[in-house]
Amino acid sequence: MKTTPSKTLPSLAAAALTLASGAAWAHAGADAGVHHGFAAGLAHPFTGLDHLAAMLAIGFWSVLGGRRPWAAPLAFAAMLLVGALLGLTGIAVPAIEPMIAASLVAVGLLVAARPQLPAAAAAALVGLFALFHGAAHGVELAGDGAAAALAGMLAGTVVLHLAGMAAGSAVRTRSAWWPRAAGAAVAGFGAVLLAPMLLG
Repeated sequence: MKTTPSKTLPSLAAAALTLASGAAWAHAGADAGVHHGFAAGLAHPFTGLDHLAAMLAIGFWSVLGGRRPWAAPLAFAAMLLVGALLGLTGIAVPAIEPMIAASLVAVGLLVAARPQLPAAAAAALVGLFALFHGAAHGVELAGDGAAAALAGMLAGTVVLHLAGMAAGSAVRTRSAWWPRAAGAAVAGFGAVLLAPMLLG
């Protein structure tokens, strides 16, 4: 039986959405209490593609956005800690997964469009999203050695922001094609994660 392209493409798209969303949300509380100590916390931001992409993109965008490039990364790290503490104490934060996906769409579009936002507005925007990223992390890092794990998580976050800032600095004076492509990729990834929730 021959499969037509019109039937194959939707099937492949559905499979990609399922795989991507499953990989992204596997971190959200599924392994609560198993991350102990600084080293585990340090590695943790690198283990979820959604967190990884968001932190790199925020560093990337902060350099492209003009003045006070540290405002957004510092706000993200601070609110990430607040969200993680909420998760550790068992305070429920609603809509964690949709907001993490939405953060990727928003930050990706910001990277692509490169709007010149005031530093306070940029910090407030990424800080809001960081609260949800932190809440997802906090649930996972709960347990013995949580304080050291949180310290490691913040260190890992700073490393990813620095990597994003270095990448942004490298392409800032080049063709606008690079930021647009990077931003579109991050926004597209967020849209892939968000689509099953909106369609479901």
